[in-house]
Amino acid sequence: MWMVTCTAPVNIAVIKYWGKRDEELILPINSSLSVTLHQDQLKSTTTVAASQDFKDDRIWLNGKEENINHPRLQTCLREIRRLARKRRTSGDGNSNTLSLHHKVHICSVNNFPTAAGLASSAAGYACLVYALAKLHGLEGELSEIARQGSGSACRSMYGGFVQWMMGTKEDGSDSIAQQIEPETHWPELRVLILVVSAEQKPIGSTAGMQTSVKTSPLLKYRTEIVPKRMKEMIDAITRQDFETFGQLTMKDSNQFHATCLDTFPPIIYLNDISKHIINLVHRYNSHFGETRVVYTFDAGPNAVIYIREQHVDQFVEVVKHYFPPEENGEQ
Repeated sequence: MWMVTCTAPVNIAVIKYWGKRDEELILPINSSLSVTLHQDQLKSTTTVAASQDFKDDRIWLNGKEENINHPRLQTCLREIRRLARKRRTSGDGNSNTLSLHHKVHICSVNNFPTAAGLASSAAGYACLVYALAKLHGLEGELSEIARQGSGSACRSMYGGFVQWMMGTKEDGSDSIAQQIEPETHWPELRVLILVVSAEQKPIGSTAGMQTSVKTSPLLKYRTEIVPKRMKEMIDAITRQDFETFGQLTMKDSNQFHATCLDTFPPIIYLNDISKHIINLVHRYNSHFGETRVVYTFDAGPNAVIYIREQHVDQFVEVVKHYFPPEENGEQ
């Protein structure tokens, strides 16, 4: 039996990806940019085993067996095996490499809420692709395959600050992720996750994007302004300009959710608590006359807060004041 275990991080976009120009290849209508979070708190862990005794490919997610025949899962398996076959044909393989005819068993676990707008599919598919690649002895550019599992998974293949370039080629070969700055670039930057709800979101990202592309005029306008925002965001990150980084991040989050509301029928991911957090952040920043705290929301109600280390303790106390812990002793 061959076995590999890998972990992969969550990434949270500051310039959002929403909408595809090609559903099968998962090619986006705009480029995006994210911050990869530390794996000490949020990560996916995937173990892949291969054996001649396995009768079928199988997968378990968080302890429950799932359908291995999901098209995106099959795409990742097929593409990894295709690369492995190509490598052997070129003479790069060795006799100790597992047979491509061996079936695989996959076990994946998230240590955070799944399908709740915290980029679980991004971490999960990045982890799956990397583990399968290691199992088959593959190295090199893998973000193109991860993208075909879950679009934003390509960004979880790298640490630090990562852009997903939308690309222009029809085959998607140039729609890949690229690290713009390493995880050591901005040492005082911190991320807080305010879990508003761990429930599965009512409308999945894939279905939501499809409806938005068909019905939202605002989404078409968004594709025109994102390129300028990408350049401004990359510049702000490079210069560690927190004010510009924060303003762009919050505006892009707001526009993303406005696009969801502009979709027909409307898609509503934020709830009342989410909106209270938005108001709290703006009041907090207004009080100090500068951007100290930054929010962004993916396709769910949970808030991701970007903040510098020196302001963390104070803002956490503010959050506790306005959203007091339950009276049952939970902190």
